Amino acid sequence: METPKRTPLYKIHVSLGAKMVPFGGYEMPVSYPSGIAAEHRAVRDRVGVFDVSHMGEFEVSGPDRNAFVQRVTCNDVGALKPGQAQYSAILTDQGTFVDDCLVYRFEDRVMLVVNAANISQDWEHIVAQKRGANVRLRDISDETGLLAVQGPAAETLLAPLTPVGVAMIPYYHFAQGKVAGVQCFISRTGYTGEDGFELYARAADMETLWHALVGAGRAEPCGLGARDTLRLEAGYPLYGSDIDAGVTPYEAGLGWIVKLDKGADFTGLAALKRQKLEGVKRRLVGFKLLEPRLVARHGYGVYLDGAQVDVVRSGTVTPTVNCAIGMTYLPLAQAKPGTGFTIDIRGKRVAAEVVALPFVARKTKK
Repeated sequence: METPKRTPLYKIHVSLGAKMVPFGGYEMPVSYPSGIAAEHRAVRDRVGVFDVSHMGEFEVSGPDRNAFVQRVTCNDVGALKPGQAQYSAILTDQGTFVDDCLVYRFEDRVMLVVNAANISQDWEHIVAQKRGANVRLRDISDETGLLAVQGPAAETLLAPLTPVGVAMIPYYHFAQGKVAGVQCFISRTGYTGEDGFELYARAADMETLWHALVGAGRAEPCGLGARDTLRLEAGYPLYGSDIDAGVTPYEAGLGWIVKLDKGADFTGLAALKRQKLEGVKRRLVGFKLLEPRLVARHGYGVYLDGAQVDVVRSGTVTPTVNCAIGMTYLPLAQAKPGTGFTIDIRGKRVAAEVVALPFVARKTKK
């Protein structure tokens, strides 16, 4: 194992007393002294800031940039105007996930944002598809920092720090401008189910940005622990758990990011056309445990009528729902709210029930 990398804010996290853990090749804060539940509640009730500088960013420029990204992702880049973003995926020929990603369309380039643990495999996968395309690809992950400012008070916190009219940025749109004197892309996106923004800036400027946003009377610093409980409640999938190279967007309930008719022969198209025609055999569902004081964790066996059908993909107790919840794949006929099944928790079969996603209503801007 190579030594984990550090984000530009590593020293700040340590000075705040964060518990640091290796994640996606980086040493990342899992929580600060106030704890996961308090950080989670800060985002649901007020505003929290996450250092997510470990995420990967690829820049695509050149005359064929839009056509190229159309070919390597499944959503429709052609539907984006400059200043817009979309959730999408990079797929294998089998239509399964290499990664999920965000696609940002600028006037003169496209930016892909990918998961930290997948940076090198995503890069190889994309470069291999370059063929004769007149594009320039740059991995700008190391020089790009990213802060997620999330929660109902995110706009109020950000507005006085920037000349950009952040109130006017719609969901999944972005603007360019200065925040606390730091040049940023200000994106109305997030992974918490709350309103909020993601601020992309040069790695060297991250400390300035952090100190302007975090502190008494401002935002609570939040770690990966709260990021996970928040995204699970919102029903957002995590690569490596809920989605992976064995799963397609249709099975994961993400059919809306697949545009079969966009007019581009994207990687995975033929396989997904076939799956759409034949129908999926299984689907990702949310569940809750019916017994108190137990937790269904990632990897625990999931059983239907005594036979194992999958494992728990994501599972924990979350502060807002305040019970043990999770996600798993069930056969299509059973993948509906109310279905009962069991989970093997340390040798004991424990009752669980399918519930509708998301677990907590999303409050993102329209």
